[in-house]
Amino acid sequence: MKTRAITAFFFTIVMLGSILLGPYTFTFFYLILSLVALFEFFGIIKTAGIRPHRNIALFAAGLIFLMTAGYHLLQFENKFMLLIVPLIFSVFISELYKKEKIPFSNIAYTFVGFVYVTVPFCFFYSLGFIQQAGEYNFHLPLSFLLMLWASDTGQYLFGVKFGKRRLFERHSPKKSWEGFFGGIFTTLLVSFLISLFFTEIHPLIFGGMAILIVGFGTLGDLVESMLKRSLDVKDSGTFLPGHGGFLDRFDGLLIAAPVVYAYLYLLLK
Repeated sequence: MKTRAITAFFFTIVMLGSILLGPYTFTFFYLILSLVALFEFFGIIKTAGIRPHRNIALFAAGLIFLMTAGYHLLQFENKFMLLIVPLIFSVFISELYKKEKIPFSNIAYTFVGFVYVTVPFCFFYSLGFIQQAGEYNFHLPLSFLLMLWASDTGQYLFGVKFGKRRLFERHSPKKSWEGFFGGIFTTLLVSFLISLFFTEIHPLIFGGMAILIVGFGTLGDLVESMLKRSLDVKDSGTFLPGHGGFLDRFDGLLIAAPVVYAYLYLLLK
């Protein structure tokens, strides 16, 4: 527990610093974080005997993220995304030269990695630019993380104290409905406190954001638990002592970030 607390403290400081120190620090940190999470995803997939095209995928994922950053920071045109096309087809060509029994499983899980890991991180990154094109504002990325942490903390505390009815026992036996609603309460409370500081966004919009983060963040947690249980893997990695890997720490973001971005885009644009 002590190791877990120390890791959480220092990792939180790093996370906050990456958001508060400006757009280029934000870009570099989440580029690396998204690539490490994708690397972990392919690592646990390989335990099932599947061989995704890791190197091609990591290169393509880095390019996708940098093209997203270029669009927001430097106003590059979307046509630069066409550079991804030859990389995508190189996956099929590469598989032709391999002697694998399940070639299309290798191909499929390569693309699942993009959809499950890379794209959500790009949506989270884009929250920093959604309020005004070309200008970085840390308010929404920071708010997202604070609410996500509030959801996890609230669900844990209320679940330990009051949890009786299992939320989805087959995939996560410790989660309860009492913890889930406790998470909603704590996240709504945090969203209200955030609205007192970031007054350019209406408190009700922050409240809706809180509900989405709890709902889809919990779904993301369950999905990653389902993935690990299906492969008989405890953690996605060992980089964070007491916490597992980066994929374990950001499982809620993977499902919640695209939904929250769409919600805010429709309301703020």
